[in-house]
Amino acid sequence: MFHGITEARITKAILKEFAGWFEEYIISDVIIVGGGPSGLMAARELATDGFKVLVVEANNYLGGGFWIGGYLMNTLTFRSPANKILDELKIPYKEADEGLFTADGPNACSKLISAACDAGVKILNMTKFDDVVLRNKKVEGVVINWTPVSALPRQITCVDPVSLESKVVIDATGHDAHVSKSLEKRGIIKLADFGPMDANTSEDLVVEKTGEIFPGLLVAGMAVSTAYGIPRMGPTFGGMLFSGKKAAELAKEKIRGASRESLQAEVAVN
Repeated sequence: MFHGITEARITKAILKEFAGWFEEYIISDVIIVGGGPSGLMAARELATDGFKVLVVEANNYLGGGFWIGGYLMNTLTFRSPANKILDELKIPYKEADEGLFTADGPNACSKLISAACDAGVKILNMTKFDDVVLRNKKVEGVVINWTPVSALPRQITCVDPVSLESKVVIDATGHDAHVSKSLEKRGIIKLADFGPMDANTSEDLVVEKTGEIFPGLLVAGMAVSTAYGIPRMGPTFGGMLFSGKKAAELAKEKIRGASRESLQAEVAVN
């Protein structure tokens, strides 16, 4: 029934395809660290507009908390106007109360992942953020290693990481805010840590505060909460989707602005 093949040819096909696109994405327009709802939303928006986007995800799966809601119940909640994004992504939902909608977690998450992949986003999963590339007082990329390497005790492994470059980095690593904390631990920036639960306050502020926390580094989703001391929001996801959209728009503006400045400088020299 199936076409005849050898095991070596299977391995060769995997290596050739992976090595090919990975080499191409060593330099990207945007690197997004964290493949949860805000990271995937930002990635999809950017790639749809033709930007070269790489998502770095520490787990073998994408989606983060988007797979499941609160207390191991896989129903997600969204507040109006997040239903407009659900319509855009063709995610089915129900109105549970006035202005409050529910959706099936696995369905919503799989559709968002698919939308990002269909837009052309490339993904390095099982890949852990290790550090930033910092040049000229600006974040210009990330340092990465395989997640299993970082999980091993230091005394039995010594595997150097590799670096990737980009015009913009987005920290979408949730409450952990791994990228931002790599700057905080060196005294470059100061974070506030997230506050206690208040969904009404949190969602609006997360979207409002989404933006550049350091030259070349944007924060999105719950990393915003940790950066600015915003209350946590729990299993409601509209703020994360809108935060991802806003981060994408800000990244586009930064890249286009830098391109205009470079062009003007080139014209002035000539």
